[in-house]
Amino acid sequence: MNEPQTFEIFLATVPGLEQMLCDEALECGFTGAVAVPGGVTFQGGWPDVWRANLCLRGATRVLARIGGFLAFHLAQLDKRCRKFPFGDLLRRDVPLRVQVTTKASKIYHAGAATQRVETALQDTHGLTLDPEATLVLKVRIDDNNVLFSIDTSGESLHKRGHKEAVGKAPMRETLAALMLRQAGYTGNEPVVDPMCGSGTFVIEAAEIAAGLLPGRSRNFAFEQLANFDAAIFEKMKDVTPTTPKAHFYGSDRDAGAIRMAQANATRAGVDHLTHFTNHPAGELTPPQGPKGLVIVNPPYGARIGNKKLLYPLYGTLGQTLLTRFKGWRVALVTSEPALAKATGLPWKPQGPAIPHGGMKVWLWQTPPLR
Repeated sequence: MNEPQTFEIFLATVPGLEQMLCDEALECGFTGAVAVPGGVTFQGGWPDVWRANLCLRGATRVLARIGGFLAFHLAQLDKRCRKFPFGDLLRRDVPLRVQVTTKASKIYHAGAATQRVETALQDTHGLTLDPEATLVLKVRIDDNNVLFSIDTSGESLHKRGHKEAVGKAPMRETLAALMLRQAGYTGNEPVVDPMCGSGTFVIEAAEIAAGLLPGRSRNFAFEQLANFDAAIFEKMKDVTPTTPKAHFYGSDRDAGAIRMAQANATRAGVDHLTHFTNHPAGELTPPQGPKGLVIVNPPYGARIGNKKLLYPLYGTLGQTLLTRFKGWRVALVTSEPALAKATGLPWKPQGPAIPHGGMKVWLWQTPPLR
């Protein structure tokens, strides 16, 4: 692939937050990005793929849709796979696995289609297959159209590479970043999380404010492709962090969670911007300085246990915020609208449902408290 080539790039994300990711992609210079069910698409080249993996906080993975063809039966699929220029991208020394889905097509048996694709990859292209391989070739057969995509991320992008310690029911970094964006956070105000767990919201907010690249500490599947240019990618990673004026605060009644959060912040390189303290939410006080955003992911019934025991917790949290945090905005994650209402906070209309941990949750938001 000597000439510059553009193709469709698909950014997968959490359903319900596609527009948030689209806004982020446009801000990052991915022109023509459009929100679609399950993610965002735009036209770009391989450097755009590398940069999307490195820079986008809300994408869970980046798929490069490298081409395809029509196929109405297995023999046709086999023949056209043998002619497809896989060797331009896929290296013989790097193991690969194949995932096939089929819908509304004459080729309806995904297992048989997988076998034909794998045989062509091995026999004609000399590629190595391994069911445990990090590099994945996704084959989608929809209305007899065969589309090949390479999962260029490898591990899900919420794995930033510097967070080792997680608590019970952790918030994924990608989801935290999109929720911060949905709550209007731009990196210019303090953020407080009174039930911070392992510190995801606080650390993510600090990284955004400091201009740190989310993928700076990890490897990606695209580094194993034949066209990867390590020198260009190293230049992309050479970004000087800024020193934000705001600081970021987490607290939790669990001393072990606070130790985890502090360790995670240190590994992420934002421990000079973050402050973690061990106390219950009822003892929360606002930090000195400008007002900002309180964002919290409290326990909720389906996640932790008996939700009847949680109403007093939510009531105390709401009263604490109403009396001590005037001028601050509040964002709260819960699967139970009744628990959100138990806070007594002046919520805006309920937003879209967001899948999280096998259930639906909502991000409830207030205007600045009065």
